[in-house]
Amino acid sequence: MSGGLTLSRELMREMLLLGLPVATELLQPMAAGYFDDLLSWVAIGARTTESQIHREMASGLSMPVGFKNGTDGGVAVASDAMRSAAHPHRHFGVDSQGHPAIIQTPGNADTHLVLRGGHNGPNYDRASVAQVHSDLTRLKIPARIMVDCSHANSGKDPLRQPAVFNDVLEQRLQGDSSLIGMMIESHLFEGCQPLSPTLKYGVSVTDGCLGWSGTEQLLRQGAERLRAERD
Repeated sequence: MSGGLTLSRELMREMLLLGLPVATELLQPMAAGYFDDLLSWVAIGARTTESQIHREMASGLSMPVGFKNGTDGGVAVASDAMRSAAHPHRHFGVDSQGHPAIIQTPGNADTHLVLRGGHNGPNYDRASVAQVHSDLTRLKIPARIMVDCSHANSGKDPLRQPAVFNDVLEQRLQGDSSLIGMMIESHLFEGCQPLSPTLKYGVSVTDGCLGWSGTEQLLRQGAERLRAERD
């Protein structure tokens, strides 16, 4: 684990030197201090959005944080997390030297919701997005919505991600400014593989992914459509 922290930080620094911003999910709050100076954006996963420890951590981060909706597809837990993270906290944690300490955070107002679908299916469609927009407005939370094109929104089929991407892009082009971005699960080669002694290079060992060529084509086409609309 120690070697992994070192290797991960070295990789992130090399990516930044290329001019590429780095984002990640912060699953383990105690590891956040090793990376938070290198990150431009952070995700809190569906299974940890309800965690008070992760909400406290998010309240002290200096970058935008996206809270995913719960695995049931509901957004109430994520809405509570956004409100919690916006306020200052005092909590047990680890200081900049890696020592146990009481941490005081200023609160983080730069949070948003990430729709990733749920047990009942996708939630990226127009009706679902409109309902979420209404719910956030009612709760006096800024309506900033990102869509995860994978997970339940794609039925865990990585090759369905482009269809989700294009549907959400069309909603944005038609004027829904609450949609601020999308997530795509992508790797060098498409698909996924189980952990084994003989791994294929560049294939995910977790969730199924789009490959590099499919991702490039999707992003270029999306950028062209956005430019055409702007011009």
